[in-house]
Amino acid sequence: MTKLSAQLPVSVFKEGKHFIAYTPALDLSTSGKTYEQAMARFNEATGIFFDELAKKGTTEEVLLGLGWGKVKKHLAPPSLIAQELRQVEFAVR
Repeated sequence: MTKLSAQLPVSVFKEGKHFIAYTPALDLSTSGKTYEQAMARFNEATGIFFDELAKKGTTEEVLLGLGWGKVKKHLAPPSLIAQELRQVEFAVR
């Protein structure tokens, strides 16, 4: 089995009393009562995610479907260009 590594962008949000760790590169999120717990669970979830892809033999297919590219025969996640806050207006009934 070939081992690969990649730098994944991870955003962490606070929702109420919980922390949410999310990566758009895998469309994967986890939560925890603390930042540390959310990140530990994120690491566990990504490990499970990649283990399952490897078991099924669908790693390349799934990652390419998530917007990953091939660079010199290696898979690479989409590049994070910017993350910013935007003010939006919306109606509520």
